[in-house]
Amino acid sequence: MADNKIKRDFRDRGRVSAEEDYEVRYFAKQHRISPEQVRALIGEHGNERKTLEREARKLRG
Repeated sequence: MADNKIKRDFRDRGRVSAEEDYEVRYFAKQHRISPEQVRALIGEHGNERKTLEREARKLRG
């Protein structure tokens, strides 16, 4: 289901949705990794943003 960008709700701010291309692209650009790597991280570690940020740093580092 697509996000309704008119509704402003921050309950899922701590998560990255693998189904939303713009979220994946933004996270990938922010951490200088590919969108495919982001989706792989989500598949392996879940979609919690803090966990994904930690694992993205390991990929780059």
